[in-house]
Amino acid sequence: SQYFHLAAWAVPAVKTITILAMGQIDGDLLSGVCFVGLNNIDPLRGFVLAPLFVYLFIGTSFLLAGFVSLFRIRTIMKHGGTKTEKLERLMVRIGVFSVLYTVPATIVIACYFYEQAFREHWERSWISQNCKSLAIPCPLHFTPRMTPDFTVYMIKYLM
Repeated sequence: SQYFHLAAWAVPAVKTITILAMGQIDGDLLSGVCFVGLNNIDPLRGFVLAPLFVYLFIGTSFLLAGFVSLFRIRTIMKHGGTKTEKLERLMVRIGVFSVLYTVPATIVIACYFYEQAFREHWERSWISQNCKSLAIPCPLHFTPRMTPDFTVYMIKYLM
């Protein structure tokens, strides 16, 4: 129990201290929230996207291992003639909880993948569209207008 508490507190603390020491916290213009990787995509990948993916993978692995164990216990109980109604209710509750957690977590990770995959294109497009009015050098090649999908950002913020 103590080791789980140590891991649960130490990992986020180390990540937070590292991000603060690196000075990679930025303000989000859309939501007004301070966050990592808004101006630089590498901290977003290293401190948000990769850990979320790893945590989801590890959690899903533990969840599947738990379900396998519960199914084995249920099979043994049924062969022994014991009632399994309470165990089956517990399994349903765990299943519902896992779906209600895993689906939104996967959607948030997909939103971050979408953002990091297209951000460079959106920035180049914005510069191509606004370079003359801002009196900055225009790129040699005109980039077609490409903007982020507002719905994806709202899903990311509301999940």
